[in-house]
Amino acid sequence: MADEKITPKEVQEYNASQIQVLEGLEAVRKRPGMYIGTTGPEGLHHLVWEIVDNSIDEAMAGHAKNIDIVIKPDNVVEVSDNGRGIPIDIQAKTGRPALETVFTILHAGGKFGGGGYKVSGGLHGVGSSVVNALSEFLEVDVHKNGRIHNMRFERGDVINELNEIGDTDKSGTVVRFKADADIFKETQEYDFNKLSKRVRELAFLNRGLAISIEDQRPEEPVRLEYQYDGGIKSYVGYLNQSKTVLYDEPIFLEGEQEGIVVEVALQHTDGYHTNIMSFANNIHTYEGGMHEFGFKTALTRIINDYAKKNKFLKENEENLSGEDAREGLTIVLSIKHPDPQFEGQTKTKLGNSEVRTITDRLFSEHFNRFLVENPKIGKKIMEKALLAAKARLAAKRAREVTRKKNGLEISNLPGKLADCSSKDPAKSEIFIVEGDSAGGSAKQGRSRLFQAILPIRGKILNVEKATIDRILANEEIRSLFTAMGTGFGEEFQINKARYHKLIIMTDADVDGAHIRTLLLTLFYRYMRPVVEAGYVYVAMPPLYQVKQGKKEVYLDTEKELENYLKTIPTSPKPSIQRYKGLGEMDAEQLWETTMNPENRRLLQVTVEDAIEADLVFDMLMGERVEPRRVFIEENAQYVTNIDV
Repeated sequence: MADEKITPKEVQEYNASQIQVLEGLEAVRKRPGMYIGTTGPEGLHHLVWEIVDNSIDEAMAGHAKNIDIVIKPDNVVEVSDNGRGIPIDIQAKTGRPALETVFTILHAGGKFGGGGYKVSGGLHGVGSSVVNALSEFLEVDVHKNGRIHNMRFERGDVINELNEIGDTDKSGTVVRFKADADIFKETQEYDFNKLSKRVRELAFLNRGLAISIEDQRPEEPVRLEYQYDGGIKSYVGYLNQSKTVLYDEPIFLEGEQEGIVVEVALQHTDGYHTNIMSFANNIHTYEGGMHEFGFKTALTRIINDYAKKNKFLKENEENLSGEDAREGLTIVLSIKHPDPQFEGQTKTKLGNSEVRTITDRLFSEHFNRFLVENPKIGKKIMEKALLAAKARLAAKRAREVTRKKNGLEISNLPGKLADCSSKDPAKSEIFIVEGDSAGGSAKQGRSRLFQAILPIRGKILNVEKATIDRILANEEIRSLFTAMGTGFGEEFQINKARYHKLIIMTDADVDGAHIRTLLLTLFYRYMRPVVEAGYVYVAMPPLYQVKQGKKEVYLDTEKELENYLKTIPTSPKPSIQRYKGLGEMDAEQLWETTMNPENRRLLQVTVEDAIEADLVFDMLMGERVEPRRVFIEENAQYVTNIDV
């Protein structure tokens, strides 16, 4: 090859004429994914938050108290606030009105060190100009100095220059826009439920801010209003509404250092799970970060110091662990930082190293004082942590049955597991099957190459109400942890998962649904990364088999059966079988209907909203009966198929 000559004709000419320069907002329209991540539903909803974030900044700076979001017919979104109003005077560098500059030039605004805002929200910071570029139209009304000033844009271009359209006795900004169907081809339909949950979260995170959202698309418009004078303290109360708490009021602590504001609200429950939600500048830091690290370190240290000082622990006794200190805690941690640095896979991990020290120092100082001033609550917190330590030590002994030094024992798999021959987790799947009868059929009917079967007997332990030592003493749960090979709880390692499809296969009746819920509770509480990675599925076995001659059809509902029977001849008479359980199917039927990748139907389990998932698991599987009764009464109207 080295001796071959390349003639000039074979060389593709590369010169300055091939360098493309995209001016203004052309780049955004050309590559929208670079600015909003995706042009699917997530990107569509992101447009709303970019505009809302501007209004939130006004609120955080103390200039706005009300924000209103309206989804109008035809999916036009209107966001208004009663802040100062976007500046309308001439911006020196561009020679154009500041309003026009904000909506037509990338990275123009009051968040880039110009003194407009000390702290600003939002993750991407791409702002109004990107929303403008990706909208069929965008219109702005600025109420300022007794006059209403208006501008209109289409796909980023100025259509109506800045002009006065009337008098006003208000101040603030109103932005109306319609997402461009040429960009958002998948959908331009907003999910009101999704938007309202985030609006509620913003109200919790910005104490005293009144924020409303209205959907005008249905015949009867829906309007929700949120305002929490307790801020994140109210948030903890909301999260604990279905739980039994150890003291009435959540603890709220706040402080400021070097321009960084730290707020913490926490409350102990009688449960065994820790629910920590951390935020930086209103962004949910799902992956944690320096603020979480600083908080956890301080909490463990303060609790141990208090325990030793007040003789809850003897000087020679082993310290309480971080897990002991946090058991049963619901925590909301919110910081406001002038220059947050986000890291991690999804840019939701706070990386500012100074935040760790500041959070530690501020929380330690305030929490220490709280415990000294509230000895009764201090005693309850200590008793909870000491009980957690006792359960942890019992669990440690139970673990020795199921693990070696480096984690859960994988080589010694459960005897009842029928493993697959494939060693590639990406191709392997495990069916968790209810009962020995269905387990036997599944073992015979499966593809041994990539399908493993783990039968479980009856209903497993409800982990929502159990300590870790009781959980590990349960043989069915131990078998499951061992088969998966991942460990559990805080020691979970998803890269050790032996299967990338974990399929729950239970009967299509009430008992089957209960077992499914118990398993999902276990996965969510102790193996959550498996759920978040999309590895968990529910098999959907059919309810009916219709045989007519040599033809067999499987159907899922009575309605489907009714409709199907209308389409076939009455002779020969069709034979209809209703499956009460998987055990009634032979191996061939089970393979054909529920296990064969070509025919089966699997429902993937996802966690779209971790907060709602937490609340639902607490309410359905927890100790308190009243919230569960209310839920059943409110939702019974939607249930049409009750198996009695």
